[in-house]
Amino acid sequence: MIELKREIYQELLKWKQEDSGKVLEVEGARQVGKTYILNKFAKENYSQFIYVNMLQTSGKELLQCFAKATEWEPGQPRLKKPLHDALVLFEPDFQDTKETVVVIDEIQESAEVYSKIRQFARDFSCHFIVTGSYLGKTLDKEYFLPAGDMDVLIMETLSYEEFLDSVGKRGVYETVSLYGDSAHSDYEELKEYYRIYTEIGGYPAVVKKYLETRDLGKCREVLRNIIRIFIDESERYFNNVIEIQLFDQIFSAIAQSMIKEKKGSGDLVAELSSILFKEESSRLTKASINQAIAWLYRSHIVGYCNRVNECNMLDVSYNTRFYFRDVGLARYFLKMTGADPGTVQGIVSENFVYLYLERQIRQSMIAGNAPAFGTYKGGEIYFYVRSLDSYKDYAIEVKAGNNQGKTARQMLLDKKVDRVYYLKGDTYGGVREGAATVPIYLTGRIAF
Repeated sequence: MIELKREIYQELLKWKQEDSGKVLEVEGARQVGKTYILNKFAKENYSQFIYVNMLQTSGKELLQCFAKATEWEPGQPRLKKPLHDALVLFEPDFQDTKETVVVIDEIQESAEVYSKIRQFARDFSCHFIVTGSYLGKTLDKEYFLPAGDMDVLIMETLSYEEFLDSVGKRGVYETVSLYGDSAHSDYEELKEYYRIYTEIGGYPAVVKKYLETRDLGKCREVLRNIIRIFIDESERYFNNVIEIQLFDQIFSAIAQSMIKEKKGSGDLVAELSSILFKEESSRLTKASINQAIAWLYRSHIVGYCNRVNECNMLDVSYNTRFYFRDVGLARYFLKMTGADPGTVQGIVSENFVYLYLERQIRQSMIAGNAPAFGTYKGGEIYFYVRSLDSYKDYAIEVKAGNNQGKTARQMLLDKKVDRVYYLKGDTYGGVREGAATVPIYLTGRIAF
């Protein structure tokens, strides 16, 4: 059996050691491996592991235990620890110690259980972890959101580094020079794996299929199945037929907007409406599109990109462009638009860089609430970055060929940025006059 090494495992270990007293919520798209990694972590690091799935029999049984343990009539003595009693009913050997972990999967299926998170955090010594693929459901009014009582970890599809780990090439990646000082054969090997990775993406089932078969066609079949299951499962959370029909079309519309709106859109909902309906849409339609986008965002399928206007970090236009949260998904839907291969590869490359910048924002390494592209004197750069360590500014250009961006050079000359990074697929790297050329597959090695 193929086992993929995931970096989130170390974050889980750190969370256990810090013992914050909060419930951990693990977010992530369907099929990224949340349940597998949590089961592995729990079994290897706790003496007692209780697993509940709110979509399965165990979830129904837990609710029955809650109902039984909280039975009370006026005039009777008040219950002291009803939730403790409920867990004892569910698991007679339950021990409320720090060596016990309770994992509640698909928690979005029960507003009652989700709304008890604050009590889990405050009334127990044991650790609680909750997760689900469709946590957007918890925004409904019957769900109580206990933000101050939760820690959050986000689990994505496999990164390029994790993919390299699976094929035994992580060591090459971590030691090769950013600027061309290593053996050319090392760069060529990493470039080939980058090509494969940006073809198939990082869903664990897709990567495992590649490791088993080395067949990209079969990998795409697995990815198509993941997409179809996600659509089918998501549709049961929508309220009417119109919303379901919209949701089935929204992916292609997002891909078209990525190709069409190179400058970014001031109103992504209106832009998607024009693509889907080719005419001014009603308020109901716009509301439905907005709901579908929000669902995709909360389900970790798409992310937003901002725009920094005229290199001014205090002048930001929010949510002006989409990217997918997996490069395999991006390629799949971009290809379905019928765009030429060069256009598809260019946007997939941008998407690849976007995901690294998003990760650095979550780690509080660079400024912003989302990655941002930049405008300056009528021109545009792919991404604009401000370091939260040095407070230096960087322009990032994502290039397929040998041409270099005029806008980025002008920003450097005008001292609007401290350095320019040119990220290219066909280079060994180099440094010259405040600008650095780096192979795009080494993006994750750049320290801003």
